[in-house]
Amino acid sequence: MRSLSSFLLLLVLGAWTALVQAQLGQAIAELPACATTCLFTAVPQSSCSLLDQACICANEPLQAEITLCVKAGCTAKEQLHTLRVTSSMCGHEVRDRRQLLWILTIVLGCMSPVFVGTRLATRLFIAPNGTGWSLLSSDDWCIVATLAMGIPSTIVIATGLIPQGHLGMDIWMLEPATIENFGRYFYTVEVLYFAELMLLKMSLLFFYLRIFPSRGVRRILWATIIFNGVYGVAFVLVGIFQCNPISYFWTKWDGEHQGKCINVNAMAWSNAAISIALDLWMLAVPMWQLRTLRMHWKKKIGVGAMFVVGTLITVVSVLRLQSLVDFASSDNPTQTSWDVTFWSLLEIKVGIFCACMPTLRLLLVRIFPRLGGTTVATSSGYVKDSAGNRRRGGTGGGGASWPAKSDLSTSASASRSRTGTASNVLSRNDDDAFETAGQKSPPAQQAHEVGGIKYQRSYKVSYVEQGDEERLVQMQDLRPGSTHPPAAQAAGTAW
Repeated sequence: MRSLSSFLLLLVLGAWTALVQAQLGQAIAELPACATTCLFTAVPQSSCSLLDQACICANEPLQAEITLCVKAGCTAKEQLHTLRVTSSMCGHEVRDRRQLLWILTIVLGCMSPVFVGTRLATRLFIAPNGTGWSLLSSDDWCIVATLAMGIPSTIVIATGLIPQGHLGMDIWMLEPATIENFGRYFYTVEVLYFAELMLLKMSLLFFYLRIFPSRGVRRILWATIIFNGVYGVAFVLVGIFQCNPISYFWTKWDGEHQGKCINVNAMAWSNAAISIALDLWMLAVPMWQLRTLRMHWKKKIGVGAMFVVGTLITVVSVLRLQSLVDFASSDNPTQTSWDVTFWSLLEIKVGIFCACMPTLRLLLVRIFPRLGGTTVATSSGYVKDSAGNRRRGGTGGGGASWPAKSDLSTSASASRSRTGTASNVLSRNDDDAFETAGQKSPPAQQAHEVGGIKYQRSYKVSYVEQGDEERLVQMQDLRPGSTHPPAAQAAGTAW
């Protein structure tokens, strides 16, 4: 019985060995001749046998030696075919990241028009300061142009680069025609990215130009706008004509075509470095101006936080640099370009969201007025009661209710009015008894009768948009409503 079991075990092992050898033989037979030569040359010099598939797959130095040999002796197409066969033979995992990027592209691509559309609707219908399309400023048109460039970019990524170019898969798993499709789509997305980045920065710069009236700052901003325009157009042109002929961009991979390309890594790195430096400069200009504004420190923090949100673009740009390290020199561009596409897509979409935030804040203030600030009522008068005792006047008992002077510019509503009546009693013995809004009553109005005289003032305070700090910096978009300074109307009558 024991002999029978041993015999069956040997039979199974023999069959398994024969099967493995047959599979190994079939895999070797599928290899191109150049790869077979490398395999038969390198394996005998190692500790593995030609029939020991597990040893060959686990021996990393042996695989590195075979890879160098294949690169030196095989064409690009033969190299990819060799990698595809050996990956299958050794049971390597097939990497596929297409779905994640596709979902992200669709979500961000749908959110961008919503943000821009909400911004335009707010400018046109909720906070009008003109008529028709004149309500839109240069920064609005630039963000519309950014979106116009972003829509075809989103379509190309979602319908071409990912499903037809197989972005996110290993290149050796793709057919030659698929690799060329990948090159065409990636070339298109790259050029659109340069244009989107320039227009996005233009939108932010024109927004700063609209809210900062200082001549010196405006000169700096105009110089920055010109630099951004020249830099952006230059990289768009470089991106278009980086290869000669242009088609060499997506045909050079096989080594069978003639052409010439610039150093793509140098182009990508220089664009990223200039973009990050420009982002930091665009953050420094408004933050430097913020320190000189005459506004409460809490409001400075709020406005500063809005500008600091723009640093999200810079953070994403810095993270994108990591994906550029081996971008152009990679042997597996359909995998390494996934990271570049991911961070580039995120950079543009986050930038659009940040550019729309000031106008969206205006919409939120209109919906939730408490977000815009508060109005504090105070009283500064004195009254005498029937017993001759002097007390502070208040909102009750005929006292005055006055908004604090510093709060006239912090109304939550763009145009809100409050009316009331301030009444007081002046005593002959109280030269400084009555002070309203910081002014002492004139001597001619002092009382000479025992009961004093009654002084009554009717007032109307209109709360409008701009406050003291906004007369210095015209931040119409940071606060809702009118662009005129606060006004107060008062009419007094004395008996």
